[in-house]
Parts: sequence; structure tokens; C-alpha cells
Amino acid sequence: MKLIQTEDMLTVAAAKAGMDEKTARKYRDAGQLPSQLQAEHTWRTRPDPFEEVWPGLKQMLELDDGLEAKTLFEYLQREDLGRFADGQLRTLQRRVKVWRALEGPAKETYFAQVHEPGRLCQSDFTHMTSLAITIQGCPFDHLLYHFVLTYSNWETASICFSESFEALISGLQDAVWELGGVPHSHQTDCLSAAVHKLDHPEAFTARYAALMRHYGLEGRKTNPSSPHENGDVEQRHHRFYRAVDQRLKLRGSRDFASRDEYDVFLRKILTQLNAGRREKLDKELAVLHRLPARRLEDFTRQEVRVSPFSTIRVSDNTYSVHSRLIGERVPIRLYADHLDVYYAQRHLERIPRLRGKGGHHIQYRHIIDGLVRKPGAFANYRYRNDLFPTTRFRVAYDTLRRSHVESVASRQYLLILELAANESEAQVDAILRRLIDAQQVISADRVKQLLRTVCEDPGPVATVRVPAVDLRLYDSLLSTPMQAVIS
Repeated sequence: MKLIQTEDMLTVAAAKAGMDEKTARKYRDAGQLPSQLQAEHTWRTRPDPFEEVWPGLKQMLELDDGLEAKTLFEYLQREDLGRFADGQLRTLQRRVKVWRALEGPAKETYFAQVHEPGRLCQSDFTHMTSLAITIQGCPFDHLLYHFVLTYSNWETASICFSESFEALISGLQDAVWELGGVPHSHQTDCLSAAVHKLDHPEAFTARYAALMRHYGLEGRKTNPSSPHENGDVEQRHHRFYRAVDQRLKLRGSRDFASRDEYDVFLRKILTQLNAGRREKLDKELAVLHRLPARRLEDFTRQEVRVSPFSTIRVSDNTYSVHSRLIGERVPIRLYADHLDVYYAQRHLERIPRLRGKGGHHIQYRHIIDGLVRKPGAFANYRYRNDLFPTTRFRVAYDTLRRSHVESVASRQYLLILELAANESEAQVDAILRRLIDAQQVISADRVKQLLRTVCEDPGPVATVRVPAVDLRLYDSLLSTPMQAVIS
């Protein structure tokens, strides 16, 4: 069109434009561009193979819009064998897609929110097991309590092992005290695992309400099955998970010497992520509420009676305590990852908290005295597998059973276990290893004899000599000119 204005002949303009003279004449006479002359493609190039069956399929979709096109296609193939080929599936998928867009039900709409400084914080639990973290080679299955400020995206996290109320109260308090202030509102999901229990819902909701009152927080929760309403923390779950995974790849190992080392590793990642949020965080800190004078207790107080089996029942799990406490009521402090046992205002011991329900944690030192007096109870003891501290103790028991009758084998093993309780479990384990490797006879007397040998001959003691310090060196420093000392 531009060349027509400058060239005398249409033939020359068409040649320069790279088109035939007839085509150029058509566009000139029409006065329109090629894109304007192109007709919109609204017709089918081949017959629709689903034209006859579509009304029935449409009715099925209207009754249940969750039906997939592949499900409908397989239904058609079953109803009319040989009529529809596998290659026609894509045609039906396109038709179902068009129906959903033009006639199907409305989809859920997400509404972008305006976040104000210091207004809202969100928290939730996220699983980290798929990262395959190990502690000294042992799998470390755990969760993280994740806390996020929605305006600045400042975040922190703490390791936990279940979505319990104790984990929630501990993580939330650690977060606000690390932050140095309290936002206006705290939003989570429905908290069914942490603060709601079907058999006693009122006790848990009252405790959560007390936590909110103590910190002056307005408690908010999302609707059921609507994780997008907690979108900020859900997105931070994903991004923090990726950051940890990438840092582990750079580290070259997913094994840590201890839980503390792994915790320090996470803290470094959080510090780096928060470093770029300082400007927005300062705006939040300026409007946060002041912290209360003290923290709330991050444990649950209980008082339970010790059963005749020398066990207590805490949160649907069974734990052993010393048989001396049978029949007594003992105060328990239940934390997120352990429980403390008290009696007469004295702290007796700390027991790792079990995850889930229906578990048991039996320590042989608590009940070994009773088992030695009643060895016949060992063979069918419900928690017998808990009484093998290491695999070598189990191998020793199996070896005794092969060479003795059940009653003798049980008695011999319990005497060996008593030596481990009263002397040293590590030394007894080492002795059992020597006897098993050498295929020697295993008995309580033999283990006791070898224990006595170890105690009588502890091995050579290294001699350490520390040379005496020559105090005249300090006199020489005092007599040296100051300029010489500086140089």
C-alpha cells in the first residue's frame, strides 16, 4: 500500500513488495489488509464423531461436572464396542473443555488481598520427611511449625513431630518473641489436629482462646478444605522447602551429626531469606503490639495414676515409669517432643514423646526387678520387643532359646539385662558382640565374669606431662622497650 503511492506502475510496486500483480490489484481494489480480508474459521473440517452421543454425555456432565473426558470415552467404548477408536479421545477432551468453559459450573474465584503492616500473621505445619534428612544415618521424620508475616513475608520455623497443641503454642511463642512484637491477628487452618478433638472439643478451644487473649491476638481460621485462604504461609511452605532442598544439594549431604546442627542449618537459611525483607519488616515492627510480661507455659499439665503394669497413659500412648511408683499419682508435663515425670516436687525423668496414638515406650530399667523375680512372664509379655536395647541383645536371646528351654532362656536373658541395668549397657553390649562373633556360649555368668575382667583391667592410662612455665618470660616482656613490642 505504501509503494502504490510512490510507484507509477502497479507491476513495479507488486514486484518490490514480493507478490503477484493480481494479488496486489486485489488488495488495492479492496482497500483492506490481508488480515482484514481473512475469514474467521467457524466451520468443521470433518464430521463430529460424538454428535449423536453428545446430548447424553452433556446430561451426565450436568449431573456430575467432576467426570473426566477419559472416563466418558471409556464408557462409550464399553457401551458400543468398536465404534470409537482410541485416537478419538483428544476430540472428546476438547469438546468437554469447551463445554466447561461455556456452559459448565462457575469455578472458584480467588480474590487478591491488600496486606497492611503489622496486621496479620499466618502459621501452619508442613511436612519435611520427603527431604530425606538423617541424623547420624538414622531417618529424621519431622515437621516444621511455620510462621509468616503477610505484609513483609518475614518468616521463622521450628522443628516439631506432630500437629499438637503443644507444638503450636511453643512455635507461636518462639516466633513472636523472636520478632519482638505481636501482630493484630493470627490466622491458621481449622486447627483440627492442634486445638480440636472430637471427644473433648471445648478444652482445646478454650486453651487456644487463652493463648490468643494472653498475646492480644485476634484468632482467625480458614474455611474447611480451603488452604488457599492461608495462601501466604502455604506459598512460603513451598519456597522454603525448595530453599532447604537446594542448600542441601550444595552441602553435598543430607546427614547431620545432631538435631542441633540441623536446627542451626535451618536458622542460617531463614536469616538469609529474611535479610531482603528488612525494609518492609521495619514498617511492621513500628506498629506491632508489645509483648506480654511473660510467656505462657508451652506444656500441658496432667496427673495420671501408675498402673499395676508400671505404665502410665498419656495422650493415648503408653509409657513405663519405675515400678516403685505403681499405684501413685504422678504429675506429667507434656511438651511438643517429650514429657517430664514428677513426684513429690522432684523431676524424675524425661521421656521422648511418641507420635500418633496407640504407641508404647517401655524402658527395661523400670521393670527389670519384677521380671527377674517373675521370668515366666517375659515370653508372652506384650511389650517384649521394647526390652531389647540393641540388636545384639535380641540375637543373644534368640541364641539362648535355641540352646535352652523357654523358661531357662528367659531367665538367663533377664539376668543379662539386669547386668546392663545395674552395670553398663554399653559394656554388656560389647561383651555380647564378642561372644556372638566368636560363637561362644552365652550365659549370664559368662557376661558377669567378662564384666568383672573389664572393671579390673581398665587398660593403660595415658601419661600426660605438662612442662612448667618459665615465669622469667613475663619479666622479659616488661623489660622490653614498648616500640620493640609493637613492631
